[in-house]
Amino acid sequence: MQTSITGSCLCGACRYETDAAPINVRICHCRICQKAIGAAFNARVLVPLDRVTITGPVGWHHSSPELRRGFCPQCGTTLFSERAALNAIGLTMGSLDAPGRFFPTDQFWVSSRQAWLTGLDDLPCHEAGPLA
Repeated sequence: MQTSITGSCLCGACRYETDAAPINVRICHCRICQKAIGAAFNARVLVPLDRVTITGPVGWHHSSPELRRGFCPQCGTTLFSERAALNAIGLTMGSLDAPGRFFPTDQFWVSSRQAWLTGLDDLPCHEAGPLA
């Protein structure tokens, strides 16, 4: 059974690894996360910052005084949301090598959740990408 959590950016230039157990697994719907991730929400696994090893280049941007976000400066993948004062770093679930291991336990900032998220189950589903 895999105990470490690993992940990388799209191009593979930046990787991370931790043997820490998740503090929590959550979805954030706030507008700052939506803008930073470029998606409807930020799903992330929160782990202790001092237990994560990061290799490769990382660009950082403070989205608030308490939180900085890490991304690959080569391919642009958003990887991290770090709260150093709390010794915590969020690993974006899309960047995990095995994202299926984790399930969010709660959501916050649902006041900013995209309205269309509630209707996804009614849309046609396809096992692979579209032909056109």
